[in-house]
Amino acid sequence: MMNRFGTLPTGEFVERVEICAHGLTARFLTLGAILQDLRLEGVSHPLTLGFERLEDYLLHPDLYFGAMVGRYANRIGGARAAVGGQVVALDANFRGRHLLHGGAEGSSRRMWRILSLAEDRVTFGDRLPDGHMGFPGNLDVQVTFQITSDSIMGEAIPPSPRLHIHVRAETDGETLCNFAHHSYFNLSGRPSIAGHRLRIAADSYLPVDRDLIPTGERRAVEGTPFDLRGGLTLTSEGRAQGFDHNFCLSGGRCPIRPVAWLEAPDDDPAMVVETTEPGLQFYDGAMIAATALGLEGRSLGAHAGLALEPQLWPDAPNHPAFPSALLRPGEVYEQHTALVLSRRGPTEGPL
Repeated sequence: MMNRFGTLPTGEFVERVEICAHGLTARFLTLGAILQDLRLEGVSHPLTLGFERLEDYLLHPDLYFGAMVGRYANRIGGARAAVGGQVVALDANFRGRHLLHGGAEGSSRRMWRILSLAEDRVTFGDRLPDGHMGFPGNLDVQVTFQITSDSIMGEAIPPSPRLHIHVRAETDGETLCNFAHHSYFNLSGRPSIAGHRLRIAADSYLPVDRDLIPTGERRAVEGTPFDLRGGLTLTSEGRAQGFDHNFCLSGGRCPIRPVAWLEAPDDDPAMVVETTEPGLQFYDGAMIAATALGLEGRSLGAHAGLALEPQLWPDAPNHPAFPSALLRPGEVYEQHTALVLSRRGPTEGPL
């Protein structure tokens, strides 16, 4: 299903498409390939943060609600990086000193094309031109969202729908490539994520400086507030320093595997994040301060949702020991992430 969502100041139409299967419904915008709304059958509220009107997305572009961010997700310190044997200057859209999510006009703010649409899937495409936000090389990128199910014939348990996010990119010149899906999740429908329980299967994380740029150290989570391997119950106040850090899942891209588990306060619903990526950025939403109301007229203040962003490690181009973000002609960038949604009974126990 497709309909017109709004009109940009340029006069371009923003379309909204809906895919639905196995009890899961997802709505997307051609602007930023944004996941605008996500619904699970039997749950009365949206599971992600979003807006009802295009004007509100344009009013709050720095929240990145549901967008595909790139061509380099997260931060690059000093907005400079070595590519193709030379140092390139990138768009310094974060605090006037660093690059964030591909620059001020990154992929989250571009109009993507609908390449194909079916009941259970949609594919968007875009071409980021050579020199865009300072990055060399024309980069062709596609993202496919598809809903499948884990249901097994003959079993009585309810099926667990999966929202797959497949990203594929190619370039005609050496460049940097690191995309991430940037939804904020709130599984409870309450004003904040207080009471949610989160577990992340990471033995280490990246400490950051005052500008949230990695220091270059990879530190063990053992004995620190970043040890989420056993699970953490979130509060509406968050931690004193907050969470906006990369959790190191592996030293490079792997076959898709579960990396994070999120439960609503009453264990219903729950979500598992699976990914091929070596890093997971966890942001607790401490700086959310939307003046516009969200879906169903919901207020969107601090900790209204949390972001779990599978990706390469931030500032990787400036740290040789980090997984490489270079993409060369003839190579293919591929990322696969899946969000597994389920309704859990109180006797099933914590994830």
